[in-house]
Amino acid sequence: MQRSAYFDNAKFILIFFVVFGHIIQSFMSEHEIINQMYLFIYSFHMPAFILISGFFAKGIYEKDYIKKLCKKLLLPYAIFQLIYTIFYFFLFDQSTFTLDLFNPQWSLWFLISLFFWNMMVIAFKKLPKLVSLALAFGFGLAVGYIDFINDYLSLSRTFVFFPFFLLGYFLSTEHFKKIRSTPVRLIAFIVIISSCLLVYFFPNINETWFFGSKPYNHMESLYSVALLKRVGVYCINLAMITCFFAFIPNRQFFFTDWGKNTLYVYLLHGFFVRLLRVSGIESYFDSFEALIILVIASGLLTCLLSSHFIVTCTQPIIELSTSKVKQLKNRLQLTQ
Repeated sequence: MQRSAYFDNAKFILIFFVVFGHIIQSFMSEHEIINQMYLFIYSFHMPAFILISGFFAKGIYEKDYIKKLCKKLLLPYAIFQLIYTIFYFFLFDQSTFTLDLFNPQWSLWFLISLFFWNMMVIAFKKLPKLVSLALAFGFGLAVGYIDFINDYLSLSRTFVFFPFFLLGYFLSTEHFKKIRSTPVRLIAFIVIISSCLLVYFFPNINETWFFGSKPYNHMESLYSVALLKRVGVYCINLAMITCFFAFIPNRQFFFTDWGKNTLYVYLLHGFFVRLLRVSGIESYFDSFEALIILVIASGLLTCLLSSHFIVTCTQPIIELSTSKVKQLKNRLQLTQ
């Protein structure tokens, strides 16, 4: 699909929130304001990212689409599962080395779930849209009752977040134009303020509900209450996604082109975040200092990992391609 400044802006902002959310996680227990910020971000950032992924999955019936998905998602997943396993082995001084391809290391769940979502769309798109979405949300609610479904093959997240991918698949550019209308933005502003007040007055909300990675028995003893809570989380997700897309600018910025490199940021930022988490520096800052420093650090890290230099250096292991390296060699030859 033709690149759009609107969606590239959205993707870059969302990947910044991914980096920022992961960085501030270890600061939550020390600083209440960071805990509130964390809850606010997790109410929308991954569902919004998944929705965009669904929006750009409309080429599902193109020739060799599944083959391309395997190369784009499953091979990098296997490669980075190995790399992160080695990284954690040395970082945490583990006594034994174990490579498990069926339990994704930390953030790698997104790659395997993204592959499954693309496969699931093939079946769900054949149904009427409302029926398809109702079934998707129904599966997302029902999967919480299956106690053994959790991080294994990212099955829990796959079913819980699939409705957002399917919704994105069904949306058109016209829907996003309507979201950016003035009346919707006014409502969205009120919703954002209300959400900020919610996390301010209820800072002890269990953030695990926003992860979608655990069955109900992990978070709630009463199954009937748990179902209603996930319904509530879905409502919050949908409202906040709408608010997010309502305020995304539609013009070119210095970071717009970096929006096409979000996969690089997603796969690489974990090394920096994990090193930060074992450093123990969270106890050295007060709330305001920490928040400002972490915002700046997250922005710089996102820009660095989106840069042409990093993309060129890491493309061989992320995209299994050397096209960027060849382009660089050609440019260097032309300058000689």
